[in-house]
Amino acid sequence: MALRARALYDFRSENPGEISLREHEVLSLRGDRGLFPASYVQVIRAPVAEPPPPARYANVPVGGFEPLPPPAAFKPAAQQSPPEPFLPPPAGYPFPPYGGSYQPSQGSDDDWDDDWDDSSTVADEPGALGSSYPDYEAAGGGASGRYRLSTRSEPSLGPRGAGHPPGHPHPPGGGGAAKSSATVSRNLNRFSTFVKSGGEAFVLGEASGFVKDGDKLCVVLGPRGPEWQENPYPFQCSIEDPTKQTKFKGMKSYIAYKLVPSHTGQQVHRRYKHFDWLYGRLAEKFPVISVPHLPEKQATGRFEEDFISKRRKGLAWWMDHMCSHPVLAQCDAFQHFLTCPSTDEKAWKQGKRKAEKDEMVGANFFLTISVPTGPGASLDLQEVESQVDGFKAFTKKMDESALQLNHTANEFARKQVTGFKKEYQKVGHSFKCLSQAFELDQQAFSAGLNQAIAFTAEVYDAIGDLFADQPRQDLDPVMDLLALYQGHLANFPDIIHVQKG
Repeated sequence: MALRARALYDFRSENPGEISLREHEVLSLRGDRGLFPASYVQVIRAPVAEPPPPARYANVPVGGFEPLPPPAAFKPAAQQSPPEPFLPPPAGYPFPPYGGSYQPSQGSDDDWDDDWDDSSTVADEPGALGSSYPDYEAAGGGASGRYRLSTRSEPSLGPRGAGHPPGHPHPPGGGGAAKSSATVSRNLNRFSTFVKSGGEAFVLGEASGFVKDGDKLCVVLGPRGPEWQENPYPFQCSIEDPTKQTKFKGMKSYIAYKLVPSHTGQQVHRRYKHFDWLYGRLAEKFPVISVPHLPEKQATGRFEEDFISKRRKGLAWWMDHMCSHPVLAQCDAFQHFLTCPSTDEKAWKQGKRKAEKDEMVGANFFLTISVPTGPGASLDLQEVESQVDGFKAFTKKMDESALQLNHTANEFARKQVTGFKKEYQKVGHSFKCLSQAFELDQQAFSAGLNQAIAFTAEVYDAIGDLFADQPRQDLDPVMDLLALYQGHLANFPDIIHVQKG
């Protein structure tokens, strides 16, 4: 008996392995293969059994599927009824990646619910058996060959709190509470930011860490809405005196920067690789906080004075943002970075291992967030979504504008250092040639004019040098700060993705 379904809503595929649907489209076993939300379709009851269609897939036997008797464990042998024709999976249901016939469990068309669970867009864990809903098991058995359409109902965790697609009314045929509640489905793209951040595992209730009081991150209601609780002990940290040091008896050289935190007053020395390690730990631990990017690495010219000076300024901007952030500034890994003595290698490695074994990362990180309660603490979810969408549009436009400004300023600075300086030097050189020509005239009354022309040539040369030096005074600091904000703007798309998830 061929199983068909009608699409209730439009669905546009966004991930590999998905297929698109059009409203009112009738689905059956066809050439396309892919996944789609099961709640977007309604099964059509076929009154008359039809022969199975010719095999169109490499993993389907040429003769079709052979009906097999149901397992005796579900029904006593004396009451077993004749086997029913096999129900081919609907379009979008994943076939196992190998050939072989299928063995359906006992059931009928009535076992398929009209309002399928969103989580049925992907196979559940191997071996899971779903009440009265049929399993398709590959011949030969084994957990790897079993797939189930999940139809369980879960509490509403979505922003709309309704069990229907955004922007659509409740699907027809749904009257019970189970059919009107929202469901939480696993993301098809296991490499998405929402999955890697642990957001999906947290929403699905898979976070199980124990949160100590010292690990809690408090959100409070500020004058402009929710915000992180301020650091009760603010501090600053300067980065000065980059010096070249060596190790392995001079075989390896590196630059060390002197850091002086104001809350300890004790100076420590850190290499760029220490900054890089810290950035990696913070970016992994805080998926919903924008950790500023470090100045870019450079393979050659690492010991040139201009590069060292520029990197020190970039690290100073980075440190100012870190110290001013109410959460990042209090992170144990950051405090270890600032306070561990440079000479105590053992203490540094112990703190480093502790930070790398932090259990409050991934899904457990979301357990550490403590939100405000009481009157006025609840948020309107539609308003939050609107504000997030507005912020997304704002950051996208800011990113484009910052990129354009950075490109324009960089091009203008390059022209000042090379083009403008060269043009003024050309003018100065021309006046200098004229001055040399006048020197050939040995008349006394020509001396004053000759000196004036030579002085004009020197002035034009000096103007060219001023143009070349000007970017250090204005454009370079602007571009350095712009690079820091470009790093923030590059972080926001992933943070917004986690928020929406």
